[in-house]
Amino acid sequence: MPPFGIVLYVDRLSAIMLVISSVVLLGVLLYSVGQGIADGDKDTPLSIFHPAYLILAAGLFDAFVAGDLFNMYVGFEMLLAASFVLLTLGGIGPRIRSGVNYVVISLVSSVFFLAAIAIIFGATGTVNIAQIAERIAGLDFNTQLMLHTVLLVGFAVKAAVWPMSFWLPESYPTAPAPITAVFAGLLTKVGIYAIIRTETVLFPGGALQVPLMVVAGMTLIVGILGALAQADIKRLLSFTLVSHIGYMVFGIAVGTTQADAAVIYYVAHHILVQTTLFLVAGLIERVGGTTSITKLGGLLASAPVIAMLYFIPAMNLGGIPPLSGFLGKVSLFFSGAEVGGWLIWTVIGLGALTSLLTLYALARIWNMVFWRGAEEVADYESPLIDQLQEAEEDDGRVVTKEVPKLMIGATSVLVVATVSLTIFAGPLFDLADRASGQLDQTTYISNVFPDYSNAGQVGDD
Repeated sequence: MPPFGIVLYVDRLSAIMLVISSVVLLGVLLYSVGQGIADGDKDTPLSIFHPAYLILAAGLFDAFVAGDLFNMYVGFEMLLAASFVLLTLGGIGPRIRSGVNYVVISLVSSVFFLAAIAIIFGATGTVNIAQIAERIAGLDFNTQLMLHTVLLVGFAVKAAVWPMSFWLPESYPTAPAPITAVFAGLLTKVGIYAIIRTETVLFPGGALQVPLMVVAGMTLIVGILGALAQADIKRLLSFTLVSHIGYMVFGIAVGTTQADAAVIYYVAHHILVQTTLFLVAGLIERVGGTTSITKLGGLLASAPVIAMLYFIPAMNLGGIPPLSGFLGKVSLFFSGAEVGGWLIWTVIGLGALTSLLTLYALARIWNMVFWRGAEEVADYESPLIDQLQEAEEDDGRVVTKEVPKLMIGATSVLVVATVSLTIFAGPLFDLADRASGQLDQTTYISNVFPDYSNAGQVGDD
């Protein structure tokens, strides 16, 4: 029994993360099976891919249900160890270089997390989250602030929050499409989930609200400015991934129940939409032979199904009403406006600007890749397009491949899932409201220790 046994804690937030993760993992697995049937297993050997993929899933699920910090750390290390393998499948130069960067950054993040766990155990005598929440109030303010900061730094690296986000656009785009998709959709959200638990259970009260708000604003604007400079679709999407993490950090920093509900809905939206867009990028690469928008054109005529599979989630991510991206952003903005303050209003303004620039970046992909004719590619001239940054691994070759129906089908199912977030927005927001209502410290402690008035009594016994 707690606190001596390993606690697994599932409330509505954990359940939502488990369900969304399961949908995404299954969809991406089907996509990868279709790719493997068409290409063989030279690029992604099945004997390595499937076990590593399952370990990645196990690590994700363990992190989402962990009721003590060390077990959460174990879940993080499981998914990171699997991601190291998946990121370098095939052993080609760009993947190895990206893998080295990813390994180094991940280990630094893990060191921060493990150091925080050790210090917290020394200060409170436990790693059980409910017990820590009960006992940490007895520590002096400076000690709490130090523990709070170290934990947030470790989680911020995993979530790709500015200024610790530079590693993501350099790591994700080189991997095969299904691996990039699952990384983009899920791995950063583990960090966001951990930050939510930190701010609502371990350190409620918003002691670091102002730094979080500043970091959210910088993440929004720096990420989208990086996206605007990219010619490669996968790198562009990687930068938009970074920028949209800023919306989630903003909602966490606001700290109200309404803001937490908006964050939960937006996390579910972003997991599905970002994963889908990366899968579509893989389809574009197969049918067009490249992911550089300067070399692509005419796909609306030659691949209309892929065009529609791109258009729907792209407009969703860009925040076009009434899609879930618009609903999530508006909900976040309204929750911030209720609290008010010049800093919050500044970040809201940056969020609105980021949404417009995201729409511009995604519309540019639509215009260059799908709308313009294939015959226009060679003669197309634009000073702005000429300044875009090509991916370093792009050797200029254009190699088209067959697009299996299973890959199209898996992507289509995920597109339908993204649309369902709009169709069922009312019930989903109600679910998010109920989930946010369970995030307070008192509820967490009473759920883990229902027969005791406080967790400290258990520890004393």
